[in-house]
Amino acid sequence: MMPATICFPFVGELVGGSHISALGLIRGLDPQRFRPLILLQHGEGAIADLFAGAGLSCEVGPVTPALEHGRPIGPATALRLLSSVPRLARFLRQRGIGIVHCNDGRTLATWALPTKLAGARLFWHHRGSPRAAGLRFVAPVLADRVATVSRFAAPEPGWYSAASRTRIIPSPFDTQTRYDREASRQAVLALLPGAGPDTRMVAFSGALIDRKRPLLFVKAMAALRRLAPDRDIRGVMLGEALDDMLERVHALAAERGMGDRLHFLGFQTPGAQWLAGCDLLMVPAIDEPFGRTLIEAMLVGTPVVATASGGNVEAIRDGVTGLLVPSEDAEGLAAACLRLLSDPARRTAIADAARADAGERFGEAKHADAIMAQYQDLLVGGRMGATASGGEGR
Repeated sequence: MMPATICFPFVGELVGGSHISALGLIRGLDPQRFRPLILLQHGEGAIADLFAGAGLSCEVGPVTPALEHGRPIGPATALRLLSSVPRLARFLRQRGIGIVHCNDGRTLATWALPTKLAGARLFWHHRGSPRAAGLRFVAPVLADRVATVSRFAAPEPGWYSAASRTRIIPSPFDTQTRYDREASRQAVLALLPGAGPDTRMVAFSGALIDRKRPLLFVKAMAALRRLAPDRDIRGVMLGEALDDMLERVHALAAERGMGDRLHFLGFQTPGAQWLAGCDLLMVPAIDEPFGRTLIEAMLVGTPVVATASGGNVEAIRDGVTGLLVPSEDAEGLAAACLRLLSDPARRTAIADAARADAGERFGEAKHADAIMAQYQDLLVGGRMGATASGGEGR
């Protein structure tokens, strides 16, 4: 039998967690059963470089409207999307696409209707809020299968819901990732003015957006300084600055007397290597469906202190593979960080347990097997399918 063609369309130019997860999946597909068609909106840019760097070939797809991440689709853009539907459907039919695997909202807005018109199966990969309008109102009609990265992200059951077609399949990670922690530590220290051998570094990693609570991180670091005024503990912020959040971070840091203890290093790659150089990762995010940096930190031996919110509670066993703190609690985050910084033996025990747990649960091969089972079910059994090992919607 010829392998089924799975189309992976991508919209935009910036790389995010969905692209990295898709790369991990594509690398693990069985070539005897599935042939990936990676379809880019732009022939050059960070997304193209990501796949090319992994030795994967890509194509530039038919022209589609430009959509910006996080911005609503206006009437004019919606009309352009609708006008492109017949053309995109024709492309899918001509290429013999069996399944279209969409990895974010912009891709779904572009390719969901063409997929249905072409008679292909729509695999809706959801990495966002369970309250997302697309998941609630569009997926029940168009999605043949939904994969969510956590139970938190899954749709609620109901008479109008995609819950019966939802499977919980955590994102994939290269579980063999290893970095020299001391070399990584020296690389981070070199960027922190006045830092020395006794400096301890608490990382924040992710885009500076409200959901990830960068301002709460600043408040927690200020609280940590009050709890341990004689220790040199620095906050290291890694990620892309969006809108005016960086200015707000700097203003709050100055207000809290943290101007010399908080360092914004911007987006750094590979992110896991920079996390390996820090003593802790703090994750103050609220309603985060599944934080990639949290798992990356676990895999490189950096203990995690996170809020008990969203998918964090599914990734961490409190007190065993990390520490969980109530949401919006700067003092609690600070106290948890100080407990680990003051207890090297416990820090090591948590790091070792977390690395083993993440390695067992989040490997690329395990993820690919779960997704391929869904593909096979869609191609053979149809829309509803049987419960798969990946789990059902909550």
